[in-house]
Amino acid sequence: MSGKLQPTAEEINEETSKFQAISNPQLQESEYVHDVYNHIANHFSQTRYKPWPIVTDFLETRDKYSLGLDVGCGNGKYLNINSKLYMIGSDHSSGLVNQAKSLHKGEINNDLVLSDGLTLPHPTGLFDFAISIAVIHHFSTEERRIQAIVEILRCLHKGGQALIYCWALEQENSRRGWKEGMDQDVLVPWVLNTRTRTRKGKRAGKTTRNFKWA
Repeated sequence: MSGKLQPTAEEINEETSKFQAISNPQLQESEYVHDVYNHIANHFSQTRYKPWPIVTDFLETRDKYSLGLDVGCGNGKYLNINSKLYMIGSDHSSGLVNQAKSLHKGEINNDLVLSDGLTLPHPTGLFDFAISIAVIHHFSTEERRIQAIVEILRCLHKGGQALIYCWALEQENSRRGWKEGMDQDVLVPWVLNTRTRTRKGKRAGKTTRNFKWA
């Protein structure tokens, strides 16, 4: 993002104040996570297609025919990394679940479900493994993040394994310019440009800016 599309510091601060004024964490997440991802689902999916190598390694080392979960699966890019596994992907965003269904149509080694990460619709102790990649930080309080992790672990049988990753800003070379002492819970602007050129060379469509939690 650059140029006039990039929100100013004042605009980000103003939006942050609006977020903080919402006292109910469920409402915070509804407006700044769920609604935003539903709005940007198509564009988000187009920019999130490359699997993380560490997640690929984890999935490729699972036993054949293991049963796994992908909690917060997004567009489902990890569901068919290892065709010898059966995986169930879930996400709170209907837009992203629809993207995943489109991308994985016809595959028989995975399934998809729309669900809340705090109340997963799965039996206790059924699954061999679970992954949840860049998801937990979207919950707006520490208590809800812990609850989300506990809910993932509930679904695993004894000896099952979970791979959980969250964004970390503690990187001196971070392009976001992290410094020690900075707040790690932030609103991230997402610029969605739907403008295209007409046959006459004019720009048609619109550019919208969304602010998503983490």
